[in-house]
Amino acid sequence: MLGNQPIGVFDSGYGGLTVFKSIVKLLPQYDYLYLGDSGRAPYGNRSFNIIHRYTWECVQAMFKMGCPLVILACNTASAKALRTIQQQDLNNQDATKRVLGVIRPTAEVIGNYTTTKEIGILGTKGTIQSESYPLEISKFFPDVKVHQQSCPLWVPLIENGEYDKPGADYFVHQYLDQILAKSSKIDTLLLACTHYPVLHEKIKAYLPNYIRVVSQGDIVAHSLGDYLHRHPEMEKTLTKGAKHQFFTTTDDTSDFDHHATLFFSEPVKSIFLPVK
Repeated sequence: MLGNQPIGVFDSGYGGLTVFKSIVKLLPQYDYLYLGDSGRAPYGNRSFNIIHRYTWECVQAMFKMGCPLVILACNTASAKALRTIQQQDLNNQDATKRVLGVIRPTAEVIGNYTTTKEIGILGTKGTIQSESYPLEISKFFPDVKVHQQSCPLWVPLIENGEYDKPGADYFVHQYLDQILAKSSKIDTLLLACTHYPVLHEKIKAYLPNYIRVVSQGDIVAHSLGDYLHRHPEMEKTLTKGAKHQFFTTTDDTSDFDHHATLFFSEPVKSIFLPVK
């Protein structure tokens, strides 16, 4: 990859591919490198220190492969690792590199989707416990009331290819019932995990028509486009060959490729990348 300067997209597994797909659709001209830490997924129930360590190890690996800019297309990593990476790790290693997340771009616009001023956040245990979304949303929409619900079984279902099976319906309904029981005024549900859009049709089918289900892919893609417009010094360093490379930390690349192809809607051929 000598001389290549791709945009890096990181996730704990496959979920970030739902964001990556939106980014490529909006900004197809750039080179990209996707890394899924499937060998150590899921992240949702892990401690702050472990999530930070795993995320930072993967970010450094992407830096070494030429990425000057990395997007954490993972809500758990954005909630529990991004601040430390931005405020400490980058300053200690290379202040010219940039790492961005998915929570702030979403918080900046999510209030525009609701008319009742009440929204529900569906996320992993780690994301919900971090309180990142209520804190960030309050900065931009102080009049919006935020309700949260962790969905700890959704990512394992998705990562193990069970998301389209009838058995997944039970767990989809269970968590939706729990979030809707918190307020009858919720009219917007944010899928605050990049894995969850895979369950979008099951989620939407269970909800009343007046509730809007919001995924993050397009939001993050437009935010990245705006960032590159505002930071030409970064944009000009990026190579533009429309190349996509995929890496995974699991040595079973065929399994990763099978699931990744479903998420990305295009054939994926990955390379095993041991990270430590």
